[in-house]
Amino acid sequence: MASVLGCCLRWCGDGGSGHAPLKEMPAVQLDTRHMGTDVVIVKSGRRICGTGGCLANAPLHQNKSYFEFKIQSTGVWGIGVATQKVNLSQIPFGRDVHSLVLRHDGSVYHNNEEKNRLPANSIPQEGDIVGITYDHVELNIFLNGKNMHCPASGIRGTVFPVVYVDDSAILDCQFSEFYYTPPQGFEKILFEQQIF
Repeated sequence: MASVLGCCLRWCGDGGSGHAPLKEMPAVQLDTRHMGTDVVIVKSGRRICGTGGCLANAPLHQNKSYFEFKIQSTGVWGIGVATQKVNLSQIPFGRDVHSLVLRHDGSVYHNNEEKNRLPANSIPQEGDIVGITYDHVELNIFLNGKNMHCPASGIRGTVFPVVYVDDSAILDCQFSEFYYTPPQGFEKILFEQQIF
């Protein structure tokens, strides 16, 4: 028995066998390596304030992704999806091909073109939860769990959730444990499983 245990420890316990130890998938959160110069990220990567934007740390690889933002304090803000080529210090987003965002005034912009607009009585206010679905073609917006029927498309390439703030806006992101159940077929962002 001792020789079997010794053998097991030699092969499994010292990590020298080429086997990587199992570890938990990292949490999806705002990525402090991809943020504007005047952005402040707090609450374990879940709250943004200051001026500028920040990408999440996970791209949207799966077919149907869902994430939420809670407006803690109003001001100038935008949420949506962007590639890593977006200038995170130059707001508002939606002025080039690298971002597709809902802005605080209810307009949805991509490539400096208004792609859609929320109904006039549905502009997000302090305390509201804005949900975003993205299926690699279309971005859709939900306000407090209700579909706003405000689709927008046009962005290409690998995209990440993105948020920007200015003028005292504070937003909290929810990449899991949502306030509202994701729409049918959509789910939280999954890190791509890498198989070596």
